[in-house]
Amino acid sequence: MNALRRHRALSRIWASDPGLKGWFTTVNHTDLGRMFLFVATVFFVIGGILAMLIRAQLASPRSAFLGPDHYNQIFTMHGTIMMFLFAIPFFEGLAVYLLPKMLGTRDLAFPRLTAYGFWCYVFGGAMMIFALLAGIAPDSGWFMYPPLSSTIGAPGINSDFWLIGITFVEISAISAAVEITVTVLRYRAPGMKLSQMPIFAWYALVTAVMILTGFPPLILGSILLELERAFGLPFFQVAQGGDALLWQHLFWLFGHPEVYIIFLPAAGAISTILPVMARTTLMGYGWIVASAVSLGVLSFGLWVHHMFTTGIPHMGLAFFSAASTLVAVPTAVQIFAWIGTLWKGRPAMHLPMLWLLAFFATFVIGGLTGVMVAIVPFDWQAHDTYFIVAHLHYVLIGGFVFPMIAALYYWMPHFTGRRTYFKLGHAAFWLVVPGFHGTFLALHWAGLLGMRRRIDSFAPGQGWEAINIIASISSFVMAIGFALVLIDVVVNAVVAVRGSRDPWGAGTLDWAMPTPAAPYNFASLAHVTSRDPLHEDPDLPVRLARGEGYLGDPTRGRRETLSLDIASGTPRYMVVFPGNTALPMLMSAVTGLFFLGMLIKAYWLVPISAIGVIACALVWVWGLGRSTTEGALPVGRGLSLVPAAEVPDPPGWWGSVFLLLANGTFFGSLLFGYAFLFTIAPNWPPPSYLEPGALPLILVLMGAGLVFLGARLGALMGAGATLAGLALIAGTALPVLSQSPDPTRHAYDATVWVFVGYGLLHCLVSLLMWSVVAARRLSGHSAQTTFGAMRVARLWSDYTLLVALLSAAAIGLPGVLT
Repeated sequence: MNALRRHRALSRIWASDPGLKGWFTTVNHTDLGRMFLFVATVFFVIGGILAMLIRAQLASPRSAFLGPDHYNQIFTMHGTIMMFLFAIPFFEGLAVYLLPKMLGTRDLAFPRLTAYGFWCYVFGGAMMIFALLAGIAPDSGWFMYPPLSSTIGAPGINSDFWLIGITFVEISAISAAVEITVTVLRYRAPGMKLSQMPIFAWYALVTAVMILTGFPPLILGSILLELERAFGLPFFQVAQGGDALLWQHLFWLFGHPEVYIIFLPAAGAISTILPVMARTTLMGYGWIVASAVSLGVLSFGLWVHHMFTTGIPHMGLAFFSAASTLVAVPTAVQIFAWIGTLWKGRPAMHLPMLWLLAFFATFVIGGLTGVMVAIVPFDWQAHDTYFIVAHLHYVLIGGFVFPMIAALYYWMPHFTGRRTYFKLGHAAFWLVVPGFHGTFLALHWAGLLGMRRRIDSFAPGQGWEAINIIASISSFVMAIGFALVLIDVVVNAVVAVRGSRDPWGAGTLDWAMPTPAAPYNFASLAHVTSRDPLHEDPDLPVRLARGEGYLGDPTRGRRETLSLDIASGTPRYMVVFPGNTALPMLMSAVTGLFFLGMLIKAYWLVPISAIGVIACALVWVWGLGRSTTEGALPVGRGLSLVPAAEVPDPPGWWGSVFLLLANGTFFGSLLFGYAFLFTIAPNWPPPSYLEPGALPLILVLMGAGLVFLGARLGALMGAGATLAGLALIAGTALPVLSQSPDPTRHAYDATVWVFVGYGLLHCLVSLLMWSVVAARRLSGHSAQTTFGAMRVARLWSDYTLLVALLSAAAIGLPGVLT
């Protein structure tokens, strides 16, 4: 088979559906990555327009351009859009598009999960934009502090849009994080060890794990606050055993890692682009990987950095202040490695390089002001001023937007297959960068002069007038520059002439394919032995097109790729991907009905949509199974491998491991919140607390024994024993809830209901999983093709058992202590 026939055969197998239908049924990572990036850019434009409205309002004292109510909505939505609907989804889009290409594989680990996450993002974001256009947008700040965001301070539906819409959007973030983590660890070019991965893949891996462990506290906080608003469960009401500071802890457990979740992907782009622009190799690869991992770990110890003015004990202030300054060390390692890369190379001042230089100047200033606010006495003075606003924008715009524009120009030839011809980008650069510094340097000054943040107007005579008019004019200059960037990208994508395959002379595998990329990425998979395979073997693209790598023979007519050993890169088994389907979009729409029912208080819609989600999930999962074994199949280069359906650790098992990591972080955050209220809030334990007696404990222990036994039996008997054990554990909910007082009476009683509800949900999930395993076995699936699914179900039932035991211990704790 020659290269042209191979290309046509693979294109028929991997291509999305033609026409408009393809946008709704595609599961191809190239299409979904572009769609993610496009939608995130639209949200960036909307957030930028809101920013200009804010600067127009604050350009002069006592401005009447916006009233306080509209200003609060615009201020809240600006922060919400930029943090939740632009920054993280833009990284997701870039990673979804690039990672399989850089890693030398054909798609992400779970193509339908990528599509499901994308449509959840679109529907959740559309919900937020509808609220803005309808004049009922969130107005309590993008941080949603109670009691400003509770029914006391915000009795309307505004805050509900934030709490429900953002939780819906976070499904997309968790989905992408699971996808990225499993892809980087298990889906790479054969032979590619962890130490040979492209540096961007390391950053993406660290970021994805941070999302899995950083977003669940925010999801928990949003659920608890919505339960308080909708049903009166008093988690944040001091008079009923709650505490508003619990929200701040949960929010900043997410919020400070979020800063590094935004920065690390940009740093990955910098570490990829900078050596190419400098025409050399990256200096200190190992040190950069270590510093990225260190940043990921340290970022979770800094959340109280945002709460220095809330009355934290002095020991806590000292600890978190020291931790906040310590985080400068791994950041400095990366900065110096990048400077060293420039020093040993010969930098070419292409447009991506100009944006990287703008990043260096801006981010260093933002980092230095970050060290300043890490010092407690200074933070006490500057915390509620525009100094913090300016610092935040230096870090986020300088540390994320500037590198992402560099990435946009660097990979634009890959997206479009065209070289940059028109020079609007240079004019845009010289508008954006001076405009940015004119805006936010001035706002540092205003903050030091005492201008408070989150205000919709200010009185004349305080010395802020000239500063604010300079900042507002500069911000409009910056906005014009960003508009020119978008125009430049569109014009070059449509009009510019075709360019070469690798215009920059890069060495990574993403440039080893024709551009724009074919739907299958590589006609055959390369065997990789270095970090820069194109520099080591310039003829590699031609040989891959000829089918000289793995899986170069498409005669089986299905979407195939390889899964590898994590460390060594040795091929382990072959993976068969699903084809185009509208199921992910349908499932996300049904999921949206669940959230819509909560939002409009149409609670009858909630169970109906939940049943719909379960039905979609069962159809989804059932289609993954195979009834018969195929055995080892040839995959090229003299190697034969079995399909994923016949191995004990299929992709679903790895996906479940990392999804349970996020799930466990969610449950750990719930235990943290319970312990915080138990320690801090008044009236703990309450005058009367739950004393469930011996029956629930006996049921839990009997259920635990059956689940433990089921893990050691065959598929059918094990499923039966496990189902019985899970049913017994679920049965403990009845005596507990029947004896539990009114959950609106005290935060302890509300927490009991949340523990029980969380446990029941996981009992239901585990019951469904084991039912699918039993149904497959009864329908004639072989033991070998069922074993992997059984191990996935066992993971979830073991986790459910752990949740039940810990929840029982937490619920019974007051009785033990008193």
